[in-house]
Amino acid sequence: MDVGQARAIFATELLIRRFEEAVAVLSSEGANFGHFHLYIGQEATGAAAMACLLPEDRIATTHRNHGHVVARGAALGPALAEILGRAGGLSGGRGGTIHLTAPELGFISTSGVVGGAISLGVGAAYACRAKRDGSLAAIFFGDGALEEGIAFEALNLAALWTLPALFICENNSEDAWGTAKGGFPTLIHAAGDLRAIPGSMGIPAVRVDGTDAAAVLAAVGHASETIRAGGGPVFIEAMTRRWAGSAPLWPELSTGITDLRMATGERAIADGPHAAWYRTHDPVLRLARELRAMGVESAALFAMDAEIQARVAAAKAWALASPVPAPETAGEHVFA
Repeated sequence: MDVGQARAIFATELLIRRFEEAVAVLSSEGANFGHFHLYIGQEATGAAAMACLLPEDRIATTHRNHGHVVARGAALGPALAEILGRAGGLSGGRGGTIHLTAPELGFISTSGVVGGAISLGVGAAYACRAKRDGSLAAIFFGDGALEEGIAFEALNLAALWTLPALFICENNSEDAWGTAKGGFPTLIHAAGDLRAIPGSMGIPAVRVDGTDAAAVLAAVGHASETIRAGGGPVFIEAMTRRWAGSAPLWPELSTGITDLRMATGERAIADGPHAAWYRTHDPVLRLARELRAMGVESAALFAMDAEIQARVAAAKAWALASPVPAPETAGEHVFA
């Protein structure tokens, strides 16, 4: 990446991080919006991938969706209001956090069903091919989705029909607790290498470090060019460690509010359970360090952060001021 690309992607990563921190704080303050999942630790994948997509592209995503929706440019206030179930939300409070989506930005759906996004995304890829406008369908899903039968059917159809489908598997199983420790199930698959699954169908499959924005940008950029040129589907596996706050069944800010001074050297990283995260695995701190190495001053990073924090604070206030849907509207949007 050149410095301009790096700054733009860093701004998106930081926006996602501050948004997700706001969601976690709202939960800790007593806002009851049901179960939720945070995108912390995976920001580099979402930010870099979205930077490669065009307005006409279509997107399908999962329950861990906040980062994708924010990176695509959704209005922050309505996004937070939707998570809170308020009438001013992106879907009028009907979708909530698990189904946070923005159709006007190309999202065909957000599916909370494991593996659901894959089949929907392949349908979108079929539509993109029919339109003949060079558009593609970007399909985000977790590694667990590849345990589902629908994943094999969808990959097979995409390969057979040479569909413009970009499969982005966000593999965050490393450091996951699993049910034995009171967390979510980890990946349980006979395939030792998930790339072998699309590979068996002739789909090119690559693996990247999902915390390395430059690597993700290069991989998605190259894949997008191949797909738009009629080369058929491509599979990318983006590897990240499970953020400690996503290990329990209910997310918590175990690593605290992100302090950019740990990237600029103005705050020392103390030894402790999260030291490796701060030094190596946090994609936001990683890209901040890379920007400093490119010559970007710490003051510029802090100024960017202050502006983003102000935007998120305003969005939070807007969302909290939004009313809950009126009871008489309960029957709206119901098919039968």
